[in-house]
Parts: sequence; C-alpha cells; structure tokens
Amino acid sequence: MLTYIKESFEELKNNVTWLDRDKASNLMVVVAVFSIIFALATWGVDELFSKLVGLYFEQIIG
Repeated sequence: MLTYIKESFEELKNNVTWLDRDKASNLMVVVAVFSIIFALATWGVDELFSKLVGLYFEQIIG
C-alpha cells in the first residue's frame, strides 16, 4: 500500500500536466455555475412532479 501511494505521488509530480491558476479558477467558476443551474432545474422538475402527483391524488380521493 505504501509503495502504491509513493508511486501515485511520483506520477502526479512527473507525468501530470497541471493547468495554470487562472485557467483552473475560470473552469471552477464554470463548473459551479452549471452545477447551480442543474440543481435548480432538478428542483423545478421535482416541484412540478410533486404538484402533478398531488393534483392526481386529490382527484382520486376528493
């Protein structure tokens, strides 16, 4: 296990190409914005289905 961890850190240092800080920050903002938009869309669909199911059961029971 220790060898695996050491080799992983070596690979990160030698073989991975890292983005510069500005580009990484810009991409982080893009991911955050799309995550918020997706969460709001999911919430909206959930609310819509909730209301539709509520109306359906009101018609059956009421």
